[in-house]
Amino acid sequence: MMRQGPLFLLSALALLLLFVLALPAGRAQETAPTPEVPEAPTIPEITFSIQFGTEGTPRNFATNLQILFLLTVLALAPSILIMMTSFTRIVVVLSFLRQAMGTQQAPPNQVLVGLALFLTLFVMMPTWNRIHQEALQPYLANEITQPEMFRRALGPIREFMFRQTRERDLALMVRLSQRPNPATPDDVPTHVLIPAFIISELKTAFQLAFLLYLPFVVIDIVVASALMSIGVLMLPPLMISLPLKLLLFVLADGWNLLVGSLVRGFQ
Repeated sequence: MMRQGPLFLLSALALLLLFVLALPAGRAQETAPTPEVPEAPTIPEITFSIQFGTEGTPRNFATNLQILFLLTVLALAPSILIMMTSFTRIVVVLSFLRQAMGTQQAPPNQVLVGLALFLTLFVMMPTWNRIHQEALQPYLANEITQPEMFRRALGPIREFMFRQTRERDLALMVRLSQRPNPATPDDVPTHVLIPAFIISELKTAFQLAFLLYLPFVVIDIVVASALMSIGVLMLPPLMISLPLKLLLFVLADGWNLLVGSLVRGFQ
C-alpha cells in the first residue's frame, strides 16, 4: 500500500493537469461567435395592370393606346422623313459627289447628313405649312376630328410624292399590288405610292450622280495618261488628280450649282 501511494498520487495529478488544460479550450469553443450568413439579394417585383375608368368604360385604356400610338409614330419619324420627303435624293447625290471627288471621308458623314436634313427642311417647308394650316390648326381648335386631321395632313404629302413619281414606277407598283388601274390619283393607295416614289427618287439621284462623275473621271483619265507618258509609274494618280478636282469644283462654284440643281428639281 505504501508503494502504490506515490503512483496513485502521480496519476491523480496528471488527470487534474489534463482537466485544467482542456477546460479553456472547451470554453473557447463554446464562446466562439457563429459566422453570419449573408442574406440573398431581393429582386423588385414589376407588375402590369390595366385600369378602366370610374364609370366602367375603357376610357383610360383608349387614352393609353393613343399615347402608345404617338410614341410609335415618333419612333418611326426618321423613316417617314427619309422615305416620304426629298431626303433620299439629296443624301444619295451628296454621297456620290464625295466618292467622285475621291476625298475619302471629307466632308464627313455628319456634315452630309446635316446638309441633307436642312435642304429637306427647305424643300418641304411649303408642304409642311399646308399641313399646319389645313390639318393641325383646325384640329387644335377642335374644329375637326383626329381621323379627319390625318386625312388632311396626308393630302399635301401625297401631292408632293405624285409630282416626283414617274408613271412607269407607279404603274409597276400598281401591277405588283394586283389592283385595278386607278382612274384618278385619289384611287392610288398610299402604301402603293410610297415605294413608287422611292424608286423614282433613287433613279433621279443616280442620273444626277452620273453627271457629277463625268468631269472628275475626265480629270482622272488625263492625269493617268500624263503620268504614263512621262514615265512616272510609281506616283499614284490620285495625288495629282485630287487637287485638280478640288480646284475645278471650287472655281466652278460647285456647291452653288449642286444645291441649286437639287432644290430646283423639286419645284
